[in-house]
Order: sequence, then C-alpha cells, then structure tokens
Amino acid sequence: MDLLSIIGVILAFGAIIGGNFIEGGSIDALINLPASIIVVGGTFAAIMLQTTVKLLKHSAGMLTWVFMPPYVSLEDGIDKVVKWSMRARKEGLLGLEALASKEGEPFAKKGLQLLVDGAESDTIRSVMEVDLIAKENRDIDGAKVYESMGGYSPTIGIIGAVMGLIHVMSNLADPSTLGTGIATAFVATIYGVAFANLFLFPVANKLKSVIKLESLYRELMIEGLVSISEGENPRSIELKLKGFIH
Repeated sequence: MDLLSIIGVILAFGAIIGGNFIEGGSIDALINLPASIIVVGGTFAAIMLQTTVKLLKHSAGMLTWVFMPPYVSLEDGIDKVVKWSMRARKEGLLGLEALASKEGEPFAKKGLQLLVDGAESDTIRSVMEVDLIAKENRDIDGAKVYESMGGYSPTIGIIGAVMGLIHVMSNLADPSTLGTGIATAFVATIYGVAFANLFLFPVANKLKSVIKLESLYRELMIEGLVSISEGENPRSIELKLKGFIH
C-alpha cells in the first residue's frame, strides 16, 4: 500500500475544499451534477474515441499500481542472481534447472530456462530485451491514457462553463439569478482543471515511475543472466549489479 499516494489525493482535494471554506464559501457551491457529467463524461468519451479496447482495459488495471504498486526490489534481484551464479559455478548451468521450475517470476524463469538450455549470451540478451521492450512500451501506452485524459479534462471543463454561461445569458430578464448562474457555470472549469492536475497527471507520472523501476529491475536481471552464461565470478557479478542501485 502506497500511503504517500493516498495522502496526496486526500490532501489535494482537501486543500481545495478547505480553501473554499476559509474564503467563506460552502461545499454546496462546489457541487454541481451537470458540470460533473459534462467533465467526467466528456473526458471518458474522448479517451474512448482515442484508445483501443485492449489498451483501455490495460490502463484501467494499471490504476491499482498508484495505491498498491507491484513489489520490485533491486536488492532482492541482486541476491537472487548471485545465488544463481553460485549454484551454476558449483553444479554447472544444468544445476539451475530445479531453480527454473520453481521460479515464480515469469521474466526470471524465462531467463533461467534459456541458461539451462545452453543459449549463448547474445541470444539470452536479445530474447530478454524483446520481452523488456514490449512490456515497457505497453505499460507506457497505458500511462499515456491518463496523460491524455489530463489534456482533455480542462478543455471540456471550459466547454461546460461556456454552456452554463449560455444558459445564464438566456435568463437576463431576471438579474437576481445572474450571480448564482455565473458561479455555477465556472464550477465546470474547476472540475476540469482539478481532475486533470490533482488526479490524472499525477497518476500518469506515478505509473511512469513504477514502469521505470520495473524496467530497471529487468535490465538488472538481463545483465546478471548474461554474466552467469559467460561464467563470471559471483563476486564480480554482485559488484557489477550493485551499480544499478546507485
């Protein structure tokens, strides 16, 4: 559980509500159902028009990473590779076969299987890098969905505000309603800008940071597996891989 993300969301929207309250405003002034329908509905409609079903499902599943990111530890990865190298040094590459069958991480399991099958180091690197690049690109595209939504949301908020003002201007015969009507119209702008800058853009950037860490972990794995295939000393492998942490 990423407490920092949870606190960030609460603090962001709490600051807006709290600031509005300090200035003498009420929560009711910020609640407007038509404005929320225009902004949220319009933003989702735009992204649905832009995105494929497969990518949209993938990006929706990635949203959980903001609050419960996948566990990635470079230190654990180094320890794992060093243990593999020590086993390979004592028993040969075939000694890794039992470890490969028990490995729960698909990426590492694939690399171990390539080692056991006697693949050359260049082959291991090229095969594993294809997996790394493919997953990284797919995840980056998923993060860009939220980034695109953040670009649409403020503009749609302005559309909502203009629509509200059109409604106000059609009732000029009743001046008593102008102030309230104009204030209500601009709520759509607040929704659009807040939705983009307090949620969508931060979510996109958080996802990118998770993707970057996962890719770094996979690069570490590739380097470690290649080093094992080339018969490097476990101590040398450990020192090399520690460079990824720094």
